[in-house]
Amino acid sequence: MAHTFRRCGLSSLLILLGLFACQTQPPAPPAAAVPKIFNIETFGAVPDGKTPATLAIQKALDACGAAGGGQVIVPAGTFFTAPLSLRSGVDLHLEAGALLTFSKDHKDYPLILSSYEGKETYICQPPIWGQNLTNVSITGPGAIDGQGQTWRTVKRSKLTDQQWNDLVASGGVTDDDQTQWWPSDTSRTDLRKLFAIRAKSGPPNIEDYRPLRDLLRPNLILLADCTHVLLQDATFRNSGSWDIHLLDSSDIAVRHITVHNELWAQNGDGIDVDSCANVLIENSTINAGDDDICLKSGRDEAGRLHARPTQHVIVRNCEIGWGHGGIAIGSETSGGIRDVDVYNCTLTGTDIPIRFKTVRGRGGVVEDIHIHNIAISKVTNTCILFDMYYQEKNPKPEPVSVRTPIFRDITIRDVICYSGKRAINVRGLPELPMNNITLENVRLNCDGGASFSDGRDFVLRNVSITSRTAPALETYNIANLTLDHVDAVVQAAGTPQASAKETAP
Repeated sequence: MAHTFRRCGLSSLLILLGLFACQTQPPAPPAAAVPKIFNIETFGAVPDGKTPATLAIQKALDACGAAGGGQVIVPAGTFFTAPLSLRSGVDLHLEAGALLTFSKDHKDYPLILSSYEGKETYICQPPIWGQNLTNVSITGPGAIDGQGQTWRTVKRSKLTDQQWNDLVASGGVTDDDQTQWWPSDTSRTDLRKLFAIRAKSGPPNIEDYRPLRDLLRPNLILLADCTHVLLQDATFRNSGSWDIHLLDSSDIAVRHITVHNELWAQNGDGIDVDSCANVLIENSTINAGDDDICLKSGRDEAGRLHARPTQHVIVRNCEIGWGHGGIAIGSETSGGIRDVDVYNCTLTGTDIPIRFKTVRGRGGVVEDIHIHNIAISKVTNTCILFDMYYQEKNPKPEPVSVRTPIFRDITIRDVICYSGKRAINVRGLPELPMNNITLENVRLNCDGGASFSDGRDFVLRNVSITSRTAPALETYNIANLTLDHVDAVVQAAGTPQASAKETAP
């Protein structure tokens, strides 16, 4: 399928920002005025990595915003700071060799009212934060480091012996059998208290959250309710939780950035697009401790009431490395996710390169998703996964209602992978099977084969599945299954190639 920018909202954004040419060149924009420049050193910031620069940088951001916008320059050097608030019209520009490194003292992170999975709650202010802004950007070849190691728990299984010993020697607490480390006793013992507080009805009370500050791990970047957002060229690394969180925002371009969280960074997502519209992510490199690029839209009843879908999204030309999910959709699907185009990406060393996930109770419709031209290698788990039982401990069918998530109209084509524990695992819901799922021009060679359950109107066209264990292809309760030029082969001789159970005509 030849790609065209059929989405008028995104096309308008691209023309507005002058990011790149489409098939038809837009008229040249008028010459831009020279931006107002605000160098943080002029406001007193010292690039020695230890002198607090928070007041100086915030003064520069405030002055730039008050002047109607411009560019706040972070020159070469290491600047030590507490959290910062962006302003409308401001481009925070990190020059080559510039590093913003954030405080390890959790008391430097004030509690702010925000949204978590569609519900109003208090969080620690992220190192870089913006809300209700327009025309805001972070650009330049410099880097932002969130010092996330002071916030995150770490599992022993993810570290070498030397790394584990060094971590334990740095402080914090471990469990009795030395399998997990926490930065503080509060972060180890009080997670259930936080869940209980967030489950309360009515407006949140800040006093409930103050004793639990260590559990309120901040994203590195949070931009909420913003329009016309640009992230370009910079490196974003070492977040306490998700690295870049784009929430309830629109007209977003993410270009040529690097996102880096360590493999052991708990909940260390790369880029989370959460109830956003008109989004472009391109030519970027992402390594994450959890999902690399994840599309979300709120959780359960709160997300359904919020009713803000993630829609009109393009992800292209990205290099995706380690992470639980490379291109992940869900599990927060309650507001809906639709009109997504992912193409020309490479995924190397990812647990699950193409990952769809939801669960009963979420609700929401995930539809019109197109993933194509994807090269995958060094997979550590399943190559393509659809899981509608995500983290469900006692799965039981229930009547179809607003709680029932819907997956439909999804196409995956031109995908190649020669590694992984399993080629494909599709698990739908018997009470409302996923429908109209197409796999075309897909070639997978993995330890295990492909399994499909509880769906209808599935099409496999020009699909080759080679596995080292039987069966190579298995279906269960799939209605209207079309197999067109499908090869399912088990490499070991004398084993069955495919099986189909209760497959409707």
